[in-house]
Amino acid sequence: MASLTPSSLAFLCLHLLLLLLSGGAYGATFTITNKCSYTVWPGILSNAGTAQLSSTGFAVQPGESTSLPVPTSWSGRLWGRTFCSQDSTTGKFTCLTADCGSSTIECAGGGAVPPATLAEFTLNGANGLDFYDVSLVDGYNLPMLITPLGGGNCTTTGCLVDLNRACPAELKVTESINGEGVACKSACEAFGDPQYCCSGAYDTPDTCKPSSYSQLFKSACPRAYSYAYDDGTSTFTCPAADYVITFCPAPPSTTQKSSDGQYPVAVTVSSAATSKTSSYLIGGVVAALLAIWRL
Repeated sequence: MASLTPSSLAFLCLHLLLLLLSGGAYGATFTITNKCSYTVWPGILSNAGTAQLSSTGFAVQPGESTSLPVPTSWSGRLWGRTFCSQDSTTGKFTCLTADCGSSTIECAGGGAVPPATLAEFTLNGANGLDFYDVSLVDGYNLPMLITPLGGGNCTTTGCLVDLNRACPAELKVTESINGEGVACKSACEAFGDPQYCCSGAYDTPDTCKPSSYSQLFKSACPRAYSYAYDDGTSTFTCPAADYVITFCPAPPSTTQKSSDGQYPVAVTVSSAATSKTSSYLIGGVVAALLAIWRL
């Protein structure tokens, strides 16, 4: 077989370097931590056109954490299922809240049945930034926090409050044994009214306004999505970070509202992206290029 010329080797090394920079630089790791006093079964759904993760459903015991690698440019949602069990006769797996309808621990393409607290992500989106939020638009079932790691001075967001305790009776979901509240519906799900669903004549930012119910969610969780057009204080960005998603996080020492009592504004943070491609590997390719060109 004919040997490669120095210029051919240089081309191959340059091609490898470009592949590393474009294909592996923005892969992330999700670490899912359960600080609840009960087992949580996370469910994961990729958006259309995005590959499913290596696992789409599993159990996380109290005090435990599980990490998942996330592909470049992944987008989708993650949530926690609660009060789950498997029928000893049929083997069917179901959850009282946020069930994904797959009848198995793996959600396998099924989304969360409302009400459910959702963590939503678009990684390596516009301008190479990650976009993320915690949404209560589909209701609420447990506290959740997203903490970016390694992307710079990025914003932690989520809902730290147990809204099941403060949920209005007309929105409350209870378990049958003792009537304990286990989830809180959105007004859209509870009433189906277009003004609550931001549909029909209310499907624009100008016509769909916060309701007394969405304001209840917003007051308790200022950084979480409370209704469909709540982008300004609820969507955050971060350059190339890993993310910790925590169920039942500890309460903060200070309120999430700013000193003037207004909701915090979601702003774009530093765009100085932190590449996750190994600097040693890139350095090795660059050194090889220099050596070849000296031949």
